[in-house]
Amino acid sequence: MAKTKDEHCYFCGRPKAETDLLVSGMEAKICNYCIEQAKTILDEELHAKAKELKIDHTLLKPAEIKAFLDQYVIGQEDAKKVLSVAVYNHYKRIGQAMEANEVEIEKSNIILVGDTGTGKTLLARTIARMLHVPFAIADATVLTEAGYVGEDVESILTRLLQSADYNVKSAEKGIIFIDEIDKIARKSDNPSITRDVSGEGVQQALLKLLEGAVINVPPQGGRKHPEQKMIQVNTKDILFISGGAFQGIGRIIAARLRTNVVGYTFAGHKEEGIDMENLLQYISPADLKKFGLIPEIVGRLPILTYLNPLDKNALRRILLEPKNAIVKQFVKLFDMDGIKLTFEDKVFDFVVEKSIEFKLGARGLRSILETILMDAMFELPSKKRTKTWRVTLRYAEEKLGNASVAKLRTAV
Repeated sequence: MAKTKDEHCYFCGRPKAETDLLVSGMEAKICNYCIEQAKTILDEELHAKAKELKIDHTLLKPAEIKAFLDQYVIGQEDAKKVLSVAVYNHYKRIGQAMEANEVEIEKSNIILVGDTGTGKTLLARTIARMLHVPFAIADATVLTEAGYVGEDVESILTRLLQSADYNVKSAEKGIIFIDEIDKIARKSDNPSITRDVSGEGVQQALLKLLEGAVINVPPQGGRKHPEQKMIQVNTKDILFISGGAFQGIGRIIAARLRTNVVGYTFAGHKEEGIDMENLLQYISPADLKKFGLIPEIVGRLPILTYLNPLDKNALRRILLEPKNAIVKQFVKLFDMDGIKLTFEDKVFDFVVEKSIEFKLGARGLRSILETILMDAMFELPSKKRTKTWRVTLRYAEEKLGNASVAKLRTAV
């Protein structure tokens, strides 16, 4: 009798009568339901480990990557093409790292040069979203040499670890976007009695991260918790994308092309066919070195591309066409309150013109629309009878005229 009382699953407690199968072991029994659940858990674990060890074989081809970027980023065809090829080659390199190849493919980090609001951060974020890899944004302006007020270079990897939920293997396949890299340019070629702790010193500290090394990373930040246990992260397979506006580099490019941005051109030095409105398209690594980036940093960011300044047509398309277009976002917000939001076509041209006038770029489009719609977003949710709301040019001019231009500038 004692034997029949023991006929139950040792995992879930089901009696034998409620199971289809009860498998006996040395000292325990397991039912078919628990076996199926255990198999599901095992499959998930094996799949997760496989993703950690090698890249997904369904990695999109460069043309497919660019097609994905086209859904979210308007224009910038050259930058999208360069990024697509660079990312594809980088993750192919990771996928072949386990194989015994004689040819070792080196990492190709990327540097994007373009005015503020042209889409540098958006490009990097969209690439990371498509690949489903951990992504972190770091601001180079807050970085200083170790021991000085500011953040250590290793804090960049702390953000990536947080994005990967502290899964080191996953973080080591991630993407880091270093913004405002032009702000850590060497301040001067002349010797100074003060140490350049946020310029050339930071560039020197970044070298080991960009090239690939095992870094001891403080999981909670390095200075507030000195007693914490460090996490070792290998940056060999982390893709670094850096971006900056590089204000004033146009003069360096113009000088190299033997042209003058302002004034007369010397006889015999004029180059035919140079687009003076967009000198960034002629940028070279030599220009970055003259701007103030040390040669070692330029060498570790071998892929250099540029972003075109945004004209009226591009800004209007940014308002309306991308998958997450700004206008579509506001229409969705109003729709959540049961209100159908529509715009007079002239409103879009007005918003674009104001963004160009205020020199706000693509970021300014949202700020201007937010200002125009602020009163409507405040009042309409309380008015249950309002089912539609149309924004006319007169309404937009009135609302933007009442707003402080200085406040609008600082909002971006």
